[in-house]
Amino acid sequence: MFLSRPARIALRSFTILVIFVLYAPLGYVARLSLSTAKNFAWPPQGWTLGNWQHALHEPGPRTALWHSVLTGLLATAIALVLGSLAAFALTRHKFFGRNVVSLAVVLPIALPGIVTALALRSAFDRIGIALSSITLAVAHATFCVVIVYNNVSARLRRVARNLEEASADLGAGPIQTLRLVTFPLLRSALLAGGLLAFALSFDEIIVTTFAVDGGYRTLPLWFSDNFSRPNALPTVNVVATFVVLASTIPVYFAQRISDGAVA
Repeated sequence: MFLSRPARIALRSFTILVIFVLYAPLGYVARLSLSTAKNFAWPPQGWTLGNWQHALHEPGPRTALWHSVLTGLLATAIALVLGSLAAFALTRHKFFGRNVVSLAVVLPIALPGIVTALALRSAFDRIGIALSSITLAVAHATFCVVIVYNNVSARLRRVARNLEEASADLGAGPIQTLRLVTFPLLRSALLAGGLLAFALSFDEIIVTTFAVDGGYRTLPLWFSDNFSRPNALPTVNVVATFVVLASTIPVYFAQRISDGAVA
């Protein structure tokens, strides 16, 4: 569609404004992580790496980071298995109630986090399961499954069935066809879905609050505990900056993998 020069300038200006509004607060937090002040004063005061050195030796953020990574890995592993199986079942087979099952699979990502959190907490209490890192990983997997399911389903719809049929005609069994034909075609979708699922789990706080006991703190919960403590603000800014930088890695690679697969 052709746009006049004033329209292009207006569109670019609006895009720049939106990007600035989105990322300026993140840049401000990164600047505060290098500030000598222990508050959110503007303009930031001085420059120092002492906040980063202090954060590296602080046991609270390190423990919370490990808990977030462990939870993300467990949730991603569960999501990869269940999301892939659901994608194969709902994409390659027709059965009564398929649309209802498909809706049930994707519904957790559409529901408000507080609804999902309360439902999971009620289920754990009703069954009599004690809250732990396992219940937290299962809770995160409920919405991570959707990410994997969407990625794998989209790829399966683009994969021609005649490739698998040709493999079967040449004498390959179902497992051999899955290993040598189907899985290589799905590898990038699985990897992209896993990276996005891990990133989604890493910064989840609402479901985390209801799905784990008080002694198990992930990074989002650590932020919540320390944000209102003035003496902890420099460390909070450092850890927040680190999390922003670290979270861009899986999202970036997931996008590159998806773009490469489409190309």
